[in-house]
Amino acid sequence: MDDWLGRAAPDLDAIEALARRTLRDLPEEFAAAAQGIVLRTADFAPEEILDDMGIEDAFELTGLYDGVPVTEKSVMDTVDRPDTIWLFRRPILDEWAERGDVTLGQLVAHVLIHELAHHFGWTDAQIAEIDRWWE
Repeated sequence: MDDWLGRAAPDLDAIEALARRTLRDLPEEFAAAAQGIVLRTADFAPEEILDDMGIEDAFELTGLYDGVPVTEKSVMDTVDRPDTIWLFRRPILDEWAERGDVTLGQLVAHVLIHELAHHFGWTDAQIAEIDRWWE
């Protein structure tokens, strides 16, 4: 068995680097629309987000799109904050360890693209129709 002593789990910077690589590799038609999105990483979702979503276990939320989908934007809108995609490191690492069948890069890309789909106006149900990730 490998000696795991002295090894550390990927940190926030590592998760962000994987996400930025995914953004860099997006097809042009999606990359252009994703350019204004702020990418944030944190160990867990802030308590106020969990409370607003009715989530009791912080490990249940791997990512979040916080913004107005492009399908609902208007030039008349007043922008009070940038569209943001949050990635939550600890829940992502927990899911990665539980799954055991994908790389960390694949999982980070999946979470990021899922949240990006919300930016494009897709619902969870619409995303699930084409992305059967849980199977």
